[in-house]
Amino acid sequence: MKTSKKIILIASIVLVTVAIWAAVLIPLPYYIESPGGASDVRQVLQVNNQEDKEDGSYNFVYVQVRQATALQLLAASLDKHSDIYSEEDMTGGSSNEDYFRISQFYMETSQNLAKYQALTLAGKEVKMEFFGVYVLSLAKDSTFKGILNIADTVTSINGETFQSSADLIDYVSKLKVGSDVTVGYESMGQKLSADGQIIKLDNGKNGIGIGLVDHTQVKTDIPIDFQTANIGGPSAGLMFTLSIYTQLADPTLRSGRDIAGTGTIEQDGSVGDIGGIDKKVISASQAGATVFFAPNNPVDKEVLKHNPKALSNYDEALKTVKEEGLDIEVVPVKNVKEAIAYLEKTKEK
Repeated sequence: MKTSKKIILIASIVLVTVAIWAAVLIPLPYYIESPGGASDVRQVLQVNNQEDKEDGSYNFVYVQVRQATALQLLAASLDKHSDIYSEEDMTGGSSNEDYFRISQFYMETSQNLAKYQALTLAGKEVKMEFFGVYVLSLAKDSTFKGILNIADTVTSINGETFQSSADLIDYVSKLKVGSDVTVGYESMGQKLSADGQIIKLDNGKNGIGIGLVDHTQVKTDIPIDFQTANIGGPSAGLMFTLSIYTQLADPTLRSGRDIAGTGTIEQDGSVGDIGGIDKKVISASQAGATVFFAPNNPVDKEVLKHNPKALSNYDEALKTVKEEGLDIEVVPVKNVKEAIAYLEKTKEK
């Protein structure tokens, strides 16, 4: 009897130990997104082969994403500024390799748009060449699934070429569902074409069912060099633009301040929304920034249909600052000119 109890006790200890080990060490098919950090743009950007030695800093902010263990999932569920995503939601079904490539395409586009917008605002000569759109994903019901692949570049639709992805999207959205469509594209250096049909997309619009981002190149005589090999995504666009513009047009614009912000940059200078802004404003404040630029666009009507309480990026950042008692000023911006105007108005004379 004593031997039996001893065996049960040992087995129980072993099972508990294994369970604890599994909870702490074994990754699950879930990811946690939480506040990450902020980095001085000068660490990844050089303009005109010159070092930016002015006081203060521009900082791009980022979130931390990690594959979760059971214990980490429990902790994240108790933290209102940590979000949990399934592997499918996080990667869109892409492999880790493809997911990284997609992030790099977003970063490449962000850098090119930042260069173009900053050079234009600084009155410098610059040209943007549009080659088409990178394929980032394909809808399950796309008739081009199995034909187009991630990293292919769509160059034409029905023989029509475009000057931006917005023009391409506008064109296909006007085609009828089920109508035939011919897509011209480049894959592995080859120029190809394929036939398919227009489908109804999840957002209610018509299209060919691809996730996309611009494939562009900026032509300028001014060297602008990025070193962002391990950084992906488009959300640093605004801060890249401000950094380039400042060095070319107004070196004292920062006026000694540590400034952070987030938002994509578009060819017309508008600042686009991003995800995880609550985490990013926390990251900015923890890094010592005193100013935080936040996109200030109306919440999309489709989003409001599913979530009537959804907030704009600016409102969510402001709410986070108030709830957490952060010592940082949140500045709303719809375009890069508004950010520049704020910095000019508030800098020390």
